[in-house]
Amino acid sequence: MKKLLFLLLALIFLTACGQKQATNNMPKKIKSAAVAGQFYPKEPGAITEQIQRYLKQAPKQKIEGEIKAIIVPHAGYDFSGLVAAYAFKALEGAGKKINTAVIISNSHQAYFDGAAIDSSDAWQTPLDQVAVDKVLADKLVKANSAIKYDGAVHQKDHNIEVQLPFLQTVLKNDFKIVPIEVGNKDDGTYKKLARSLKDNLGPDDLVIISSDMSHYPKYEDANKIDKETLEKIKSGKVEALADYVDSVENSDYANEQTALCGIDAVKTVMELANLAGWDKIEILKYLNSGDAPGVGDKSQVVGYGAVAIAQMKNANIKMQNELSDEQKKKLLNIAKQTVENFLNNGEMPEFEISDEGLNKKQGAFVTLTKGGQLRGCIGQIVPTDEPLWQVVRDMAVAACSEDGRFNPVSKDELSKLKYEISVLSTPEPIDDWRKIKLGKHGVIIKKSGRSGVFLPQVATETSWSLEEFLSELCWQKAGLSPGCYKDKDTQILIFTAQVFK
Repeated sequence: MKKLLFLLLALIFLTACGQKQATNNMPKKIKSAAVAGQFYPKEPGAITEQIQRYLKQAPKQKIEGEIKAIIVPHAGYDFSGLVAAYAFKALEGAGKKINTAVIISNSHQAYFDGAAIDSSDAWQTPLDQVAVDKVLADKLVKANSAIKYDGAVHQKDHNIEVQLPFLQTVLKNDFKIVPIEVGNKDDGTYKKLARSLKDNLGPDDLVIISSDMSHYPKYEDANKIDKETLEKIKSGKVEALADYVDSVENSDYANEQTALCGIDAVKTVMELANLAGWDKIEILKYLNSGDAPGVGDKSQVVGYGAVAIAQMKNANIKMQNELSDEQKKKLLNIAKQTVENFLNNGEMPEFEISDEGLNKKQGAFVTLTKGGQLRGCIGQIVPTDEPLWQVVRDMAVAACSEDGRFNPVSKDELSKLKYEISVLSTPEPIDDWRKIKLGKHGVIIKKSGRSGVFLPQVATETSWSLEEFLSELCWQKAGLSPGCYKDKDTQILIFTAQVFK
């Protein structure tokens, strides 16, 4: 009996070991290069020589802040390589270590719902293999059902592949990629993808948007159309870009088929920039295929633009829009009128606000207290397309009716409410928690898909030490371990606030 038991245990052990060994030795799934020898050279030496030639032609451009994303074209190198080099040159000049490059484009081969991440383990180019960051990819797939794995749509497309040799040339460190194609349906996928990226990107990750511009108008028309498209991108206003692209595609420009073939990808990074506080958008270069020496035809062209999106460094963090006493009074009045009107009539009031300072794009919190006790506090940290006065109005409604920590405010409490508004600067990342100044900086903690925020006045009201302040932020607000602010993979952002009541 003992011998039989021993043999059975031995068989179980060997089976388990065998299964583990088979898992570890499973062959990797490698996506082969689909367009080497067509869109770019097939030989490694020729690729390197061509890219280096373009990089030498592109001048050094100083980009203020930290580059978080670039927009680059994806035609054959003979046509768009020089324009792409302007963005990659800026990236190379920044000397930033890149952990993962998330490369996003509209699919040129398929039409489908949502966004598709390639399921391969690595992508092959003539210069070597580039690993896919399966950890980040898994997080994105789990973050929203609109994002899924689908390798089929990536197999023959060129728009992501052509960016890899440039990355392999300019980046000195090992890096990974997450290839994402959007399915060309106007279904709001860009918003879902942007939110998922904001919640899961690390501080050393980069977003690359692969898109060409005008397709097939004559040279002069493309110059006019595309330069306005770039200005819309620079504005950071997603709806303004979408409306302009629609107007171009419904215009009578001869042979114009699309103003932006990667429209959903571009909208994604613009939405992400608004969510994450990436507040610097620089146009680096524009040309079209008619400018390509020796091969350009100006009768029908494709446009190419290079753009860098950066986040201003926190060393000089300051409030960009200092409010006057009169402006503060107007905002407090808006908050008070809104709460009263909402509770009495169930509607938000309309306001006619022409004040330039109150129409700027800024985040804000509205705090309600009664008898010195918190009654509701909700805010919007990162600026969106809404003007400041509207953010205050919307957050006033949320503070009185949507703060899950409290029951909604009732009508009979109105006369006892006190109002406080915090108008925020754009959050900026820091690399050391010791740089935080208590009472001056509000702080955002982000890790593993969780986040929490404390306004600057929390430190003043509690008299906590810096370590206590951050521990409580990690534990109370983000649901993380109290010491998470010391972890290397925790992202810390700071902001300042104008507080008035």
